[in-house]
Amino acid sequence: MRSMETPSAGHAEVRVVAPSPEVARRVAEVLRRCFDATEQRSYPAGPDGGTRLDLTVDTAHAAEPARSWLETSRSTGDSHRR
Repeated sequence: MRSMETPSAGHAEVRVVAPSPEVARRVAEVLRRCFDATEQRSYPAGPDGGTRLDLTVDTAHAAEPARSWLETSRSTGDSHRR
């Protein structure tokens, strides 16, 4: 597993693990409708099958509805962080 580097300001690294490449691509497509994103990188998820898809999203250039959600979430702090 690669080390988790902090993305640059205004970006987020997203990892999708799904049972099939098609399901992972559908999730990535939804993210791309809300954010500018890099090309996805896909990998086998593990010995039992599945697909892992990684992409970087640009939260500084968000489209609706992500833009309004980001603006309102800034005032709530990090209460949803694990």
